[in-house]
Amino acid sequence: MFFTRRFTTIVILSLQGFLFQVNGDPYAWLENIEGEKALAWAREQNESSQRALEAHPDFGQIHRETLKILQSKDRIPRVSRRGRLWYNFWQDEEHVRGIWRRTTLEEYKQAKPAWETVLDFDRLANDEKENWVYKGVDVLEPFNDRAMIRLSRGGKDASVYREFDLKRNTFVQNGFHLKEAKSDLAWIDRDTLLVATDFGEGTLTSSGYPRTVRLWKRGQSLQNSPTLLEGEKSDVGLWTFTLQTTSGPIGFIRRSRTFYKGEYHYFKKGKTYRLPLPENIRLSGYHSGQILVQLKAQWKVNRGFLPRGALVSLPLNKLLQGSIMPQVIHVPDNRSTITSVHVTTNAILINSMTNVTSRLLRYTYNNGKWTGTSTAENFTNGVLSINNTSPYHEDYTFSFQNFLTPSTLYHVRGSKGPTHKLKQTPDRFDTSDLKITQYWVKSRDGTPVPYFLVGKRELKANGQKPTLLYAYGGFEIPMRPWYSPTVGANWLSRGGVYVLANIRGGGEFGPSWHQAALKTNRYKAYEDFIAVAEDLIRKRITSPRHLGIRGGSNGGLLTGVAFTRRPDLFNAVVCQVPLLDMKRYTQLLAGHSWIAEYGDPEIPDIWRFWEKWSPYHNLSRKQKYPKVFFTTSTKDDRVHPGHARKMVARMKELRHPVLYYENIEGGHAGAANLKQRAYTQALAYAYLLQQLK
Repeated sequence: MFFTRRFTTIVILSLQGFLFQVNGDPYAWLENIEGEKALAWAREQNESSQRALEAHPDFGQIHRETLKILQSKDRIPRVSRRGRLWYNFWQDEEHVRGIWRRTTLEEYKQAKPAWETVLDFDRLANDEKENWVYKGVDVLEPFNDRAMIRLSRGGKDASVYREFDLKRNTFVQNGFHLKEAKSDLAWIDRDTLLVATDFGEGTLTSSGYPRTVRLWKRGQSLQNSPTLLEGEKSDVGLWTFTLQTTSGPIGFIRRSRTFYKGEYHYFKKGKTYRLPLPENIRLSGYHSGQILVQLKAQWKVNRGFLPRGALVSLPLNKLLQGSIMPQVIHVPDNRSTITSVHVTTNAILINSMTNVTSRLLRYTYNNGKWTGTSTAENFTNGVLSINNTSPYHEDYTFSFQNFLTPSTLYHVRGSKGPTHKLKQTPDRFDTSDLKITQYWVKSRDGTPVPYFLVGKRELKANGQKPTLLYAYGGFEIPMRPWYSPTVGANWLSRGGVYVLANIRGGGEFGPSWHQAALKTNRYKAYEDFIAVAEDLIRKRITSPRHLGIRGGSNGGLLTGVAFTRRPDLFNAVVCQVPLLDMKRYTQLLAGHSWIAEYGDPEIPDIWRFWEKWSPYHNLSRKQKYPKVFFTTSTKDDRVHPGHARKMVARMKELRHPVLYYENIEGGHAGAANLKQRAYTQALAYAYLLQQLK
């Protein structure tokens, strides 16, 4: 009987492998996100994996410590200034879904501020019998008395928008309301919105985003509102936004032809005007009659060239007349980049980064010229974040942190005014015996790649240290030395080493660093990652037995490639909300929007590349892999949970060890609230300790 069962199993597995190679994907049924069979499969995997990981002796303590950190009352309440009031979204053990609340600056400075609750999302969800998750808010400026609240069912990107009265703290009866969709909107005035949403059949792009923008007047039917701009089905989508000026908001529409290229249209008096700008720019602000533009490629203007990565200004009134008169404000060098641009009444602030640490610049515009100076010079070797800037006032806030320095929030009054400390996060773990080191390693093609290492001051080079390597490497998103209390408490405090790699594909060194790893050059990001792993082993900081990797989303693809290409280097892999099937990714949810990043697998040359790198297609029965831990979310409507589901099913078919956890809600973040986040983190760290210590 045993022999018969075993023989039957072998035949079935062999047949499945044959079908996978010849007839396509035998696990396509797992792409049915909320299908009864697929969800039953996910719950079955959850049960066995949770049982295995919760059994780790440290799981309970990690879970409790993580939840305590995430729900701690002494966290810095992150605030957004709206006129004289400062708003904060807050979650803790009493407010699982969260509350939106506000206070004054003087009250905020107190150790225990008095807050006024504006909207309680736990109460709202209970009253309306909906699984509401707060996803953001758009406030009408400069009046700050109305807002559009964004509500998601279970954490999905698709959301409901509802108008809210900030004086009465109630939803506006018969106010603006958008049904659930991947929408975008912007206030023009109290009675007018620019709206991009699902208007019905034929109004979405292939990526699932809006392809039309309408002008919606109060009291007017949305379906009967006039169309301002319509894109093509092949576009990524259309987006609306405003730039605030001292005379009120200026409306814009961006038509994204690809993820990185598109058109900007200026809105005025019911009409739109396309701005004569290159397709690969980012419109970053407005100051003194000038629009501020970041260049993602070299721009030929008249007889000269403006450099890639530069921030330039152009007079808007001249631009609308077709006259292109750019002025260069700031040009980063080849080890620097601009991470963000912020506008105040009298200046612009450029948050830049050199060798992956922050530097803040302040520029003023006088007599037709820009003049810049460095500011916040005492804050080095870390991350600066600028917030609460506005053309309506000169003051702003900024925070500073690094791997071992908890975030501290400051308030700056005026151009030369004092800097006041507002709040500081308490130490969440002991840093007295830890240090940060930045190393550089040459990738396979000779490109120097930096990485940060956090560990003991006296780190013995014996190859025995449990080491966690993290990276992202995509979409021009830089990985910066943030303070992470959960990494500190759950990993560093247990003797682990933490490594953050700044590989190509990210935004650490500007557009060129990102563009070096696009489409069929994606392998350069993966080679950078492998080079860092090999350098850690070569330095005898760790060894393959004690080296683990972690990444999410695009970083999940990275870790998927890493363990299928070089399983000999790793003994633990945490692969979160990942892309893994690079043959079908464009057909799954928002995947079509990332063609500019990964290329279109329908093009033979593109698929020839990905056929060798796609994790789902490069699993082998003969190869020995580490036991991998995959996590995803049923409610993730950005990266399809089918990627992780199918990868796990395929690995089980090939009899490779694998763990899986699918949060039934949570969206692309993987968790809808702090309790879910703490639990998922505890599973991940229990797994890492199990594999690496």
